[in-house]
Amino acid sequence: MTEGIALHWRLIQPRYNLVGTECRTCGGKYFPPRNICPKCRRKSRIEKYKFSGKGEVFSYTIIRATPKGFEYQKPYPVAVIQLVEGPKITAQIVDCNPDEIKVGLKVESCFRKIIADGEEGIIRYAYKFKKQKN
Repeated sequence: MTEGIALHWRLIQPRYNLVGTECRTCGGKYFPPRNICPKCRRKSRIEKYKFSGKGEVFSYTIIRATPKGFEYQKPYPVAVIQLVEGPKITAQIVDCNPDEIKVGLKVESCFRKIIADGEEGIIRYAYKFKKQKN
């Protein structure tokens, strides 16, 4: 079973490290990673890019009717985050009261538990966001 856990971690590196791609031809940055730049197409030179994890809330909603496995978290905010490097990503916001969330709120990524799966209780982690410290 440990082989499956290691495979899970290797296959989803972006989820754990906020790693996307950058086109060295035009400077475009993408998350999740892409194999080709949508602007440059065949001329693109794609490389891995580690995002800073800093951004701001572009849009958000408060989840009150939760899916199975997330009942203990309700209510919780989920937001579209505009990273300072440009891409928008969707993530849960943690460590604050849902009433504190607003468009434009400065946030930073953090590494947190998502869920414990199956009978073995395999814990899956990924990025979430929290309010930036001043």
